[in-house]
Amino acid sequence: MHQPVAWQEWGEEAFARAAAEDKPILLDIGAVWCHWCHVMDRESYENAETAKLINEHFIAVKVDRDERPDVDTRYQAAVSAISGQGGWPLTAFLTPEGKPYFGGTYFPPQDQHGRPGFPRVLMTMAEAFYKQRNDVNDSAGSVMAAIEHNESFMGRAGNPGPELVAKLVSSALKQFDARSGGFGGQPKFPHSGAIDLLLDATSRVSPGGDGSTAEAAKNAAMVTLQKMSKGGIYDHLAGGFHRYSVDDRWVVPHFEKMSYDNSELLKNYVHAFQTFVEPECARVAREMIGWIDGWLSDREQGGFYASQDADFSLEDDGDYFTWTRDEAVEVLTAEELAVASAYYDIGEIGDMHHNPAKNVLHVRVTLEGVAKSNGLSLEEAAQRLASAKTKMYAARLKRPTPYVDKTIYVGWNGMMISAYLEAGRVLDMPEVRAFALKSLDRVLGTAWNPVKGMAHVVAYGEAGGSAARVAGVLEDYVFLGNAALDAWEATGEIRYYEAAEAIAEAAVKRFYDPVGCGFFDTETPAAGETRLGALGARRKPLQDSPTPAGNSMAATLLLRLEALNEREDYAVKALETLETFAGVVEHFGLYAASYGLALQRMVQRTVQVCVIGDDADARRLEAVALARYAVNKSVIRLKRDQMDTLPPMLKETLPHLPGLKDAGSFAVVCSSKGCLPPVRTVDELIAAMNQSL
Repeated sequence: MHQPVAWQEWGEEAFARAAAEDKPILLDIGAVWCHWCHVMDRESYENAETAKLINEHFIAVKVDRDERPDVDTRYQAAVSAISGQGGWPLTAFLTPEGKPYFGGTYFPPQDQHGRPGFPRVLMTMAEAFYKQRNDVNDSAGSVMAAIEHNESFMGRAGNPGPELVAKLVSSALKQFDARSGGFGGQPKFPHSGAIDLLLDATSRVSPGGDGSTAEAAKNAAMVTLQKMSKGGIYDHLAGGFHRYSVDDRWVVPHFEKMSYDNSELLKNYVHAFQTFVEPECARVAREMIGWIDGWLSDREQGGFYASQDADFSLEDDGDYFTWTRDEAVEVLTAEELAVASAYYDIGEIGDMHHNPAKNVLHVRVTLEGVAKSNGLSLEEAAQRLASAKTKMYAARLKRPTPYVDKTIYVGWNGMMISAYLEAGRVLDMPEVRAFALKSLDRVLGTAWNPVKGMAHVVAYGEAGGSAARVAGVLEDYVFLGNAALDAWEATGEIRYYEAAEAIAEAAVKRFYDPVGCGFFDTETPAAGETRLGALGARRKPLQDSPTPAGNSMAATLLLRLEALNEREDYAVKALETLETFAGVVEHFGLYAASYGLALQRMVQRTVQVCVIGDDADARRLEAVALARYAVNKSVIRLKRDQMDTLPPMLKETLPHLPGLKDAGSFAVVCSSKGCLPPVRTVDELIAAMNQSL
């Protein structure tokens, strides 16, 4: 807003102006949390001379990639086709019609290290547009063709089954880093979908199998979760994870903290605790919730914020999160320092390039070892460490704080609501479950309209200014639809089931391709409608990049609903969607984990564990039902007075069960083969679940 560049919003007005003035468009796509976007802002867009060049020769359009994922994905594909790489900031030069003819990412303010300076790039691109228009148009045409091609991942194959799930599991295991956890080398991303795929595989042994895959999957998932939570990618003082690690040991992260990473990692730690009752997983999950509650939540109205920036200013690089030895000395007693510096590796020489004295807190040793070397009992060492953490966090809170983007996006809220519902149930944190429901009610009430469809934004983080309604993309529909189903399972309130069904119906109507099958990421255009720039390119998202892919989550939503309403058309569309990509999906490996989870759900068929009652026995049965994560298992909590408001499939069975009128809580395990007899004890429920799962 304060920059001397005459920025326009992405929209009709900017394109009309480019056409009227016959000027090329300079498109800058960035993000609130993106360090190099801030660098380019200050070096170039806040420079009066550079701004003058831009205003004279271009129509400048600025886009926030979180607000307009549809614009970002297409121009990322374009710039990748031109330069071989994408990322943020994305800098693209477009014809007045929005067709890209050149692009890159960050450009320095002057020529350096073989990279042209931004002013030279601007003048070269303006000159090309005015003096070599035919070449520019030819180049733009071929880039548009590349976008279309890049997004057509379809490789159809009939009847995908367990073999394909096994290939995706095997692909993750092959890339597992046994020394440091995680997958592949540096930079290292969490790959939450792959972790869940492996956690699901840990409890499955194929008939005649020796269980070696399950054991390898357990090792890969648990080592990864342990190494990440001990690494610098984890915020040891406040909780929550940074976006990724620049090294392969998880020590030095990119410090921004994203809602979508933390929601999916929260699910990972909850699922691991469900299956292996590992206390460390529960601890990390609770700490994550503490950070999200405090920093990424609108406690008053409900809803989850988008992100926290990495840095406070361009002079620092994660300084808010990192510590010099002297900074630690300043706030800790000698006894606390002895424990904390050994445990968190706080030395005179740290980990950061820009300031080698700065340490990223990470754990390389055991607390037992620290206690022994300091002549302390384990309990004394734990007390000193807890005291040190409290003091260091209090001191950190006094530092200039990186910006929190309080925009509430529908899709990311759907993901976090699902994570909170699962965590609240598994960890027995009713207040977490309650906040998830409050948030869901707000999002449904504000962003969802059965006639208009879904909006992408619930609320912006800053007051003032105005923004046109941004239409929801496929992810918004399917993430929120799945969250509504999770809410129904947790509460038995039929309105949540009905919301999920209505959202799924709208998603099919607005995004499903009846000819080629699968779902587009944006709504099918109305007859005669033309879309701005590259938005005309149709794409069907398959890759988890990094949020779970829209097509996988759409298939998941349809499969979950079909198990409750017996809508054969939902089962058919889910199968067709999975078949659309079955011929190519194994080439995407880690990046197709959510596809593997959706396919596993279809292959294994849904198992529903219905717990009926509202007393301590019901809670005990629910806790047992939740034990062990399996993607195809749903645990549904119902009260007796909800027996007359059930989805069609359960309505046919549950109200007619013997013993429904008897006192006391009970559980029923149902699958596609029907329901087993009701059970009332923990042992009986375990036996029934083993039989069905």
